[in-house]
Amino acid sequence: MNMRFPTFLLFFVLLFAAGTSPVLGQATELKRGSDNMEVLGHVPLGKTSSVTDMELEQELSRPYAYVSRASIVDGGPKGMDIIDLSNPAKPEVILRWRLENQDLLQNRGGMDVKYFKIDGRYYVVQSFEFSSGPARELGAVVFDVTGLPDPSKVIEIARMEEPEHPGGFHNIFIYKHSDGGTYLFATVRGDDVRVYDLERVVAGDLARAHVATIPNPMEGVAQTSYHDMYVGYHPDSGEDRFYGGGTGGYFVFNITDLQNPEIRATLTGINGVEWGHTFTPSPDGRYVVAEAEYQYAPLRIFDLKPALDGEVSNIRSPISAWTANWKNLSHNHEVRWPYVFVSGYLDGLQVFSLMDPKNPQTVGYYDTFIGDPDTGLNAVINGAFGVDVRNEDGLIVVSDMSTGFWTFRMEGFNGWNGEDWGQPNISSVQNWDEESKDGTR
Repeated sequence: MNMRFPTFLLFFVLLFAAGTSPVLGQATELKRGSDNMEVLGHVPLGKTSSVTDMELEQELSRPYAYVSRASIVDGGPKGMDIIDLSNPAKPEVILRWRLENQDLLQNRGGMDVKYFKIDGRYYVVQSFEFSSGPARELGAVVFDVTGLPDPSKVIEIARMEEPEHPGGFHNIFIYKHSDGGTYLFATVRGDDVRVYDLERVVAGDLARAHVATIPNPMEGVAQTSYHDMYVGYHPDSGEDRFYGGGTGGYFVFNITDLQNPEIRATLTGINGVEWGHTFTPSPDGRYVVAEAEYQYAPLRIFDLKPALDGEVSNIRSPISAWTANWKNLSHNHEVRWPYVFVSGYLDGLQVFSLMDPKNPQTVGYYDTFIGDPDTGLNAVINGAFGVDVRNEDGLIVVSDMSTGFWTFRMEGFNGWNGEDWGQPNISSVQNWDEESKDGTR
């Protein structure tokens, strides 16, 4: 765990009499960001505690970001904002799409958003989560966004509903499988992850869209669920792997055969973790970054090699941990090895390095949230909610629950390709134009 540099320097100054040196004297004021982090642009989005997750398109020719809107506390909009990043220094909201009957929609609204591409057309899936009201069975709304930047050409094409699992989709992930299919993975209330064929959704065949289920393997638990997930391909084994956090901890499956997922590793019985949250692997699948959603919880780093090599079936102990501030809580993260980009709630954007996985080091930060921490869901859940990275040029974007949408550059980070680091070129970013990985399509 690392102490943020400015805090350490402040301690040093106080200990050795601040003001004895011009340099030390200047350091007594805590900085909002590290010297290597440049703020490019910022656009407020409205009511506090109403901004949730976001997604950034990867092609430079399509400079668009999608931001989920929800009523985390009360009175917030339920829908999606589309932001034009043609000039990253001046992000511009070009569409504010809202569900109908806003006043009847109870807790919460738009939670997660992802984009995909099929047959040359671009689509966005905006997930929704409502505990009650007329949209309780709504899981997601699907849009054709090929016509951007003209907002009038954003077309709603489908609404995905789950009457058997009311409450909506809390988190989603879209993956281009080695079998050539494009699949939506979604967490549903009190159940396993459900998998939907997006080619069928786009074609209007919603009745046959649900094609697979990823179970939670916890035994002796009456009702299990997942919270978040990641799916990736592993060239060394030829496997598509699912990584999920939920009841009991974290789980890794081989889902090359979607109909018959095979457990590859479990991470349960971990001190301080009864329920897993966000769970993201390194490009080669050896290391994973795991979050547990409670105050004081660090991000834990695990080495999966003993389980993947068949030496053990369950891993209980992390090899290291990282936190920006032990009093707070870090949230979502994107891995671009060796960097981990974190939306750190009250600590804003944080970046740490896993070059030495046993000794993670903070390498950059910027506090996007300055305000009363008690204005959010609870004392530590406000501020930076979502983070994304554009691999082509290294643009970093953050959605802050209360201050809006931010764009950044980190010095020395001008894009990412895993092969530059001796890793597979694999991250949450999908290559939509690639044929299937086994050549079958």
